[in-house]
Amino acid sequence: MRNSASSAAVFAALGDETRLRLVTRLCNDGPSSITRLTQGARITRQAITKHLRVMQDAGLVRSTRRGRESCWELDRRRLEEVRRNLALISKQWDDALDRLRRFVED
Repeated sequence: MRNSASSAAVFAALGDETRLRLVTRLCNDGPSSITRLTQGARITRQAITKHLRVMQDAGLVRSTRRGRESCWELDRRRLEEVRRNLALISKQWDDALDRLRRFVED
């Protein structure tokens, strides 16, 4: 697992509604161009590009060139890493709450 600063960058990137919508679209539709990702969006192509760059810096997406356009896709390994991180945090909270429950009941 990567360091906590790297994980924080992922959570910060996913904390934005527009970026979360982009992740959902990329999950559902697969690799997509900026043109395709902009369709139906209420923000500009430049704004979508900025959001994708934040996600790229966090390791969530990568781009490849297809002719004149970039095609963006999710890094599913990074998402799986984040899922494992959340599962670990959840287990730690469950354990802490269980200890608290036992303490209160005793």
